[in-house]
Amino acid sequence: MNRRTVLGSALIGAAASAAGAASAKPAAQSAARASGRTGPLNLITDVEGIKIGQAHDASVRTGVTVILAEKPAVAAVDVRGGGPAGRETDVLRAENLVQEVDAIILSGGSVYGLGSADSVAAWMGMRGRGYGMGGAPGVPPSPIIPTACLYDLANGGNKQWEMEPPYRRLSVQALEAAGDRFDLGTAGAGYGAEAGALKGGVGSASAVMASGWTVGAIVAVNSVGSVVAPGGKSFWAAPYEIGDEFGGLGSSGLHASAEDWGLSKFRPQPRENTTIACIATDVALTRVELQRMAIMAQDGMARAIRPAHAPFDGDTLFCLSTGKKTIDNPAMRQVAVAQLGNVAADVLARAVARGVYHATNYEGVTGKTWREMK
Repeated sequence: MNRRTVLGSALIGAAASAAGAASAKPAAQSAARASGRTGPLNLITDVEGIKIGQAHDASVRTGVTVILAEKPAVAAVDVRGGGPAGRETDVLRAENLVQEVDAIILSGGSVYGLGSADSVAAWMGMRGRGYGMGGAPGVPPSPIIPTACLYDLANGGNKQWEMEPPYRRLSVQALEAAGDRFDLGTAGAGYGAEAGALKGGVGSASAVMASGWTVGAIVAVNSVGSVVAPGGKSFWAAPYEIGDEFGGLGSSGLHASAEDWGLSKFRPQPRENTTIACIATDVALTRVELQRMAIMAQDGMARAIRPAHAPFDGDTLFCLSTGKKTIDNPAMRQVAVAQLGNVAADVLARAVARGVYHATNYEGVTGKTWREMK
């Protein structure tokens, strides 16, 4: 029996089993897909075990977002952009030793922002959190804190920091502020971001699946590409919108031409753009399964930004599992991963739009935000 036959048999058997167990379940799933359901906050923190902290420096026009796992979480990463700035991403390769992370950092500052993980590592290590080989006296643990940064060095903020970039300070402020609620738009890692020709920012969204599983996303949108269709204000992510979470304009205004980039950056430069994101779910997954989910979730950027994953971008996406819930039917495990990946892509697309929708101008600046568009 070949692989396709085995998979097909598993799908048919699992579907029949599910139908026999609860005849009303298909109708409930159909309704959930049609209407969509967010978590209570419509934020990534709807995923149990995830907290978010943010801090920014208005004079520098930059900031940091810390995704804090309350307990070490299995993680994966997928990098699609042509100019990424990252730290400890190779740790997340499936063949490597450490399977879990303590936190993820999204930061402004390009290469300077990579230092944001230094102080978070010190903060956690001082409190005994991190990977250790037996906890010998006097030997600190090693917190695992993968980091991705976007380029906001040319946005008009005061970058004359000499030997003292602000990221170590900002990351500790963000970590100590971690909680369930946080600001969207011009905040955290998205404070200095630009999404094509519009002001970018931090966006977040969540979805509760018919199974009861939750998927959440957080993103700092600093893309070359445009998040709105040419000739209007409609977000490319409009088909995935739940309620009026980013304006409720619908998808009737969407139209595309292969060479019309709309409100993208007019003259993009290499390494000056990046959309960085993190997906989280409460479903217990292996590292390999999370990797597939991360790969699928990256499609959310392509659904919300045009063009995406360009040579000028450094698009990077992390994926976390807090392991609070399980997949009970082994025959459905890979189907569940596919469902989670598809939902994650939709949630990420919504988060991208919400980041730009909520973005506000810097003090004294006008005309850059989505809300000011005619």
